[in-house]
Amino acid sequence: MPGSTESSGIAIIGSGVAGLHLALLLQKQGIPVTIYSEQTTAQLASGRMLNTVAHHNTTVRREMELGVDHWELAEYGYFCHHHYIGGPQPLSFPGAFGAPSRAIDYRIYLPRLLADFQERGGDFRAGQQVSPEEIAKLSDQHDLVVVATGKGGTSAMFPVIPGKSPYSRPQRRLCAGLYHGIARSEPKGVTMSVAPPHGELLEIPTFSSEGHVTVLLFENVPGGDTEVLADAKYDEDPAAFERLVLEKVRTHHPSVFERIDTARFRLTRPEDLLQGAVIPVLREDYAVLPNGKPIIALGDAHSVVDPVVGQGANSASYSAWELGTVIAEDPNFDERFCRKVAARRANRVQAISDWTNLMIALPPASHLLQLLGAMSQNPAVADEFTDNFNYPERQWDILATPQRTAAFLARHGM
Repeated sequence: MPGSTESSGIAIIGSGVAGLHLALLLQKQGIPVTIYSEQTTAQLASGRMLNTVAHHNTTVRREMELGVDHWELAEYGYFCHHHYIGGPQPLSFPGAFGAPSRAIDYRIYLPRLLADFQERGGDFRAGQQVSPEEIAKLSDQHDLVVVATGKGGTSAMFPVIPGKSPYSRPQRRLCAGLYHGIARSEPKGVTMSVAPPHGELLEIPTFSSEGHVTVLLFENVPGGDTEVLADAKYDEDPAAFERLVLEKVRTHHPSVFERIDTARFRLTRPEDLLQGAVIPVLREDYAVLPNGKPIIALGDAHSVVDPVVGQGANSASYSAWELGTVIAEDPNFDERFCRKVAARRANRVQAISDWTNLMIALPPASHLLQLLGAMSQNPAVADEFTDNFNYPERQWDILATPQRTAAFLARHGM
């Protein structure tokens, strides 16, 4: 490759949704871009499940604009949330989207978008972890470096924002897997089942290499009855693991259990299980290197949220889009540019962080419980809450204070 190309354009560190959406947008705008990735395309397509991701329709529309809308919503989309809140008097109610969401296994999704990028002439360099030291070197070779992965210590290059990062340890311990033997809800949707005080279960229709399957994502409160799922060893006794999962679903999440064919129920493959925990954190939008050049945080290097309301990938895509827009408008990569990027994406990204942190707080806030109760009584309230998964800043407008929640409910005559 000629030296002039080597020493110009935008460098993106990481090949997740944030890096790929930014790269595809810059490519569309005719701006030179290079993706540096620890993983090859083959590695992205194989290995253990990366996450459990749903793309809401605002993200789907960005995919349409980027020309990477490869999965028809009629087949791959879903259309609502089904809520179940356990307790002495369980609540069960739906909430509808204005337009469908979609869930695709990232071992399918990321390689396909990377192929699009490369087929359009994109420069992709894989096979080595990019360290903070290497990022400093790359800043001398490129006009701007965007850090779109938190791996290899890269996230630590960006200071934590203490007021937006209230937790020092995980609030949920996670157990996520892909399963056969679960009938779809009608209408096709995600079930959000809450089992106080033990945690939540998100049941998500998704598409993987095994075809149309179901995600069971257990959000387990430490010390609760379902926490055992975060530690259970599938490889030691697959049948015992699956019996344990069924037992916890039967006990705590009956609206999901009633659609399980216990004779057919099984984990799709050993590598389709993910257990772990997340410490939510929001970091500064940029940092300045010793050579005086700024670097921009994106994706997991910028914001990590608990998956309880499925906003991580949507936040990453949104942030990439806003960053790419500012790059096209103002290619002066100085601190003013960085402040403009921060301002453009702050409202939504901070709302996602704040809303998610509220949802995992223990004990739950009284105005959140008030809103959930109102949703069970008024379909319009449930539908607005559900469609606001596309617009997290609107959700936070409702939930930021008890007074805002009361005003929202008053608008709905409650």
